[in-house]
Amino acid sequence: MLEFGTVSIVLGLRVRFNDPVCMPGTREAPDVRLARGALLMGTPGEMYVEKRGIPVEVADRAGVRFDADWSGRAAVIVPMRDRDDGLCSVHGRYLRHTGHENKMLTIGPGGGAISVLGGWRLDPIILVEGLFDALSLAVCGYGSVATVGRWAPWLPDVCAGKVVWLAFDANRPGELEAARYEQHLTTANTCRLPPPDRCKDWNTALVKRGGATVEAWLRHHLARTQAIHA
Repeated sequence: MLEFGTVSIVLGLRVRFNDPVCMPGTREAPDVRLARGALLMGTPGEMYVEKRGIPVEVADRAGVRFDADWSGRAAVIVPMRDRDDGLCSVHGRYLRHTGHENKMLTIGPGGGAISVLGGWRLDPIILVEGLFDALSLAVCGYGSVATVGRWAPWLPDVCAGKVVWLAFDANRPGELEAARYEQHLTTANTCRLPPPDRCKDWNTALVKRGGATVEAWLRHHLARTQAIHA
């Protein structure tokens, strides 16, 4: 992987993101903006996460906060950290957006990921796409790492020798993402784990099918994976 500022090229395939290093307009650093974030309870962020099936307590434990002016719009924000828990970036998911507006904005130099309930310290490790995928798995009692499409260069090291579930979305971009990570994580035992049938992602599954169904799906696949790699 080559990195030029905030632009990442993975295996020469394509540039995926060019995140600003600091907040556009104000030039505030990621740590400053994260510190400004409010606890979710009693904010529009609480209503947003609960509308998506995530109890506010689960989001709080994952470090999710609310920012009323994340480059002009309200958003829930979460830190993206390195393997030693150092802050790399802050990822924001807007509460509302119109067709011409971005759903998300991430600021920082990159190189981090979102860790929920132990994240990359677990064995097996579950890699998912978005923040709400990770929160949905947390509702079911499972930790995971959300990449939000970014590459953390230390992931091969922390995944080495472990079973890694590539639990990206059940669509063509998700399959391409899983293939990229399989190419990168050559010293891990990688397995594809799509969301439940007819669900594009884990948050859709949680909202449509409920936590019990998603938890049963995960438990079944975890047992099968353990048997294969025993």
